[in-house]
Amino acid sequence: VQLQASGGGLVQAGGSLRLSCTASERISNRYAMGWFRQAPGKEREFVAGISWRGGNTNYEDSMKGRFTISRDKSENTVYLQANSLEPEDTAVYYCAARKVIYNDEADSYFSTQNQYEYWGQGTQVTVSS
Repeated sequence: VQLQASGGGLVQAGGSLRLSCTASERISNRYAMGWFRQAPGKEREFVAGISWRGGNTNYEDSMKGRFTISRDKSENTVYLQANSLEPEDTAVYYCAARKVIYNDEADSYFSTQNQYEYWGQGTQVTVSS
């Protein structure tokens, strides 16, 4: 599957952005999805994950309550709603997909990079103070 992230931009502190990740095929075809980010000079880090069935989500602690991951009814787009943005949120945001092979992973989310097989190209988010 190919992933295309979009929706990044320049926003003032306290503002919001909605990032989108559009897949080349239906992600309801057994794909768990995730968002990661990489700030300049830092390692890529986990932001949020959503299970294949969409019922379970997980967030990095500093983003709980500010970021929301969701997937739409057409099942080929995943969103990341980012609110109350801070300058520390400035980074390139990447979406990722994992093919779920085993049924017992249907409601699992994944939070490490090596658990994902497919990656988008990233979208830049810049938060000014």
